[in-house]
Amino acid sequence: MGGSTIWVLRVVIALALAGSLLVQTMIVPALWFDLEGETMWGRITVVSIAMLGVVSMQIFAVCVWQLLTKVRRGSVFSESSFSYVNVIIGAIAAASVLVFTLAVLLAPGETAPGIVGLVCGAALVLAGMALLVVVMKALLRQAIAREREVRMLRSELDEVI
Repeated sequence: MGGSTIWVLRVVIALALAGSLLVQTMIVPALWFDLEGETMWGRITVVSIAMLGVVSMQIFAVCVWQLLTKVRRGSVFSESSFSYVNVIIGAIAAASVLVFTLAVLLAPGETAPGIVGLVCGAALVLAGMALLVVVMKALLRQAIAREREVRMLRSELDEVI
């Protein structure tokens, strides 16, 4: 991956993190006040889902940043990368559960069934993304195994020569 690609991805991640801080400090409190007519537990639940959703995105972004750092250094094909990938899988799965929980909360209310269906679809897409990262983790595991094999073969070839 080229240096300019990593730089652009980092700019995108930085903008997303800055936007998420804006959401946490301005939008979520505004959401709390907009839900004034709801029950206290309803307000707490919706605001908590929103905050946890933002936090899951922030965790995802930080882990991707760390993996980009490993790519830049040429050390992404190492066992230490798995910890970041595992956290990414967890963050996406958590976001999927949060979105599905929101759909469940919206279903008995006055929300149109189509909207509830769209929110459920978004939860399904997030779950699919988590599974896709699981597949990519398996590919990373294979790449690490191949790199080890290549190093071992080169070492043996150097000994023969």
